[in-house]
Amino acid sequence: MSRIMYGVSGEGSGHSSRALEMGRHLLAQGHPLKMVSYDRGFRNLSPHFDVLEIEGLHIVSENNRVRPLRTLWHNLRRAPVALRRLRVLLACFRSFKPEFVITDFEPSTAWIARINSIPLISLDNQHRMRYMQYTSPRQLWFSRALATLLIKLMVPPPTYALATTYYYGQPKNERTFLFPPILKREILACHPTRGNHHLVYVTSHFEDLLAVLKAFDQQQFIVYGANSTGVSDNLTFKPFSVEGFLQDLESCRSVIATAGFTLISEAIYLGKPYLAMPILGQFEQQLNALCLEELGYGINASAINVATLTHFMDVLPELELRVREYGLAHKISDMDQANREIRDKLDELLSVSAIEGR
Repeated sequence: MSRIMYGVSGEGSGHSSRALEMGRHLLAQGHPLKMVSYDRGFRNLSPHFDVLEIEGLHIVSENNRVRPLRTLWHNLRRAPVALRRLRVLLACFRSFKPEFVITDFEPSTAWIARINSIPLISLDNQHRMRYMQYTSPRQLWFSRALATLLIKLMVPPPTYALATTYYYGQPKNERTFLFPPILKREILACHPTRGNHHLVYVTSHFEDLLAVLKAFDQQQFIVYGANSTGVSDNLTFKPFSVEGFLQDLESCRSVIATAGFTLISEAIYLGKPYLAMPILGQFEQQLNALCLEELGYGINASAINVATLTHFMDVLPELELRVREYGLAHKISDMDQANREIRDKLDELLSVSAIEGR
């Protein structure tokens, strides 16, 4: 068995959701495992693993737009804490002596692995943008180039890249492998039904969005993430809870949310059409929404207004048919088979003979 340090980005819930499933598998295989994360990743993983808390990078957004200067200032203010926790991480690295490092877009562990010549495996959805061929609109060329540069700065070239995706292109090298999205067991256990409500997930106060939703008074919307509770006209506001959110996702008719990779993956697996509102200035979300629309599973809503939502409601029956086909084609009936392709590949790479020079 191999000693593994697993760095997980704490920004959002997608990274830790993926790491939770893969970490459970690694422990079941008998590997000594040390998780490293921060913020939401640390909170989500701590009940299940031995996790070291570090300081991580944060993206500040407001009204569905990345705010670069506020992002820079927020992270600069945290620099003294980051340095203290980096020293703790280096001490942990020396004492734990990992034989492999896995990174889910967490740069500290990735660069420490590179400096110490430890085999590095990236396991995320970001590396499809680095190592998968795909097309994007010409007007997004700068955002695409910036995103690729950011990935290169965050994670040095990994020994192997395991990239999850629901849209497939040709890998650019022989060390990159593409797999379906990793789904947590709670999603796999769902039995989706077609209810009357639309599930809305926002990550900040989108007053304009809420005003648009109220204009559709014949539709019911359950809203998470608005820091509110109660009922206002046709909107029901709920505080976030994993169980409650899953129940509403399982029974909704559609999802209206930002274009995060994990929620889109879960929605299309459950056969739910998706109105994606990519965060402006974040290329990955823009790519997620573009691929979603190209596949016919949802709509890319660069602007949210009455016309956009009217169009979404008009094409909803067609989208339901398309996305239901995906859900049926990828349905997992045996929980042991879930995420098997990527688990098997990871096991292969962790074998002693897999890494050159070991």
